[in-house]
Amino acid sequence: MSTQPSWLHVERGSAPLLLSVPHAGTDLRGLDSQLVSPWLARKDADWHVPLLYSFARELGASMIWTDVSRTVIDVNRDPSGKSLYPGQATTELCPTTTFDGEPLYKNGTGPDAGEIANRRRQYFDPYHAALTTEIDRLSSQHPRVVIYDCHSIRSVVPRLFDGSLPQFNIGTNDGKSCAPELADAVHATCSASEFSVVSNGRFKGGYITRHFGQPERRVHGIQMELATRGYLREPAGDLVEGNWPPAFEASYAQPLSDVLRQILQRCLSFALA
Repeated sequence: MSTQPSWLHVERGSAPLLLSVPHAGTDLRGLDSQLVSPWLARKDADWHVPLLYSFARELGASMIWTDVSRTVIDVNRDPSGKSLYPGQATTELCPTTTFDGEPLYKNGTGPDAGEIANRRRQYFDPYHAALTTEIDRLSSQHPRVVIYDCHSIRSVVPRLFDGSLPQFNIGTNDGKSCAPELADAVHATCSASEFSVVSNGRFKGGYITRHFGQPERRVHGIQMELATRGYLREPAGDLVEGNWPPAFEASYAQPLSDVLRQILQRCLSFALA
């Protein structure tokens, strides 16, 4: 009998490509009464990302995602609590503020060390165990494996970056998490599209990309951070509960989705070469 928790989803494919979606969850796991606002606690989710990448099943890719909100625990942070972006604004393993710096917990309180350790055991460890299991499975069947970490973020978040974010933000930990030919192929695909792109800019890859991307072991990690305006109608002006998140419109997202399909095909071509 499977012991996999109900909040953790693993879809197995046969191709040497594993998609990780760590931030699309919205389940607050009963924390609602401790939080300033459930809407605020869900504001920074990577909205509709599993839906955006649903075509990956047709390519034979595997996919792992969690229903648990990043407000509960961020499974793409260093579990030691060490910042991935020293000197820059970011959020913690168990965030206490939104990306905009708004307090998440009433009275400014947040989880203590014991609660953080408990959430790590409950949610972080199973997610990473699932990633390890799938990488090992695919590595036993293929000479190379690509783990592709799927993210999105609002186009404008002044606390985190200046101006408007490029629509494609490729992270390879400054070239350490994957072979240069893979990074170059993904960047070239984005550059040939109508959308803007940068590699290893504000987002260089989170803990998943940095930890699992080990080219010397034939596992190549790459993070894709999408500015949400590429696939969602971002509202003008301030975000409020009535306008965020926008609904997913397949026709609006199609141009960017077409490029994402090309990107994953390039990842597969690299892995199968």
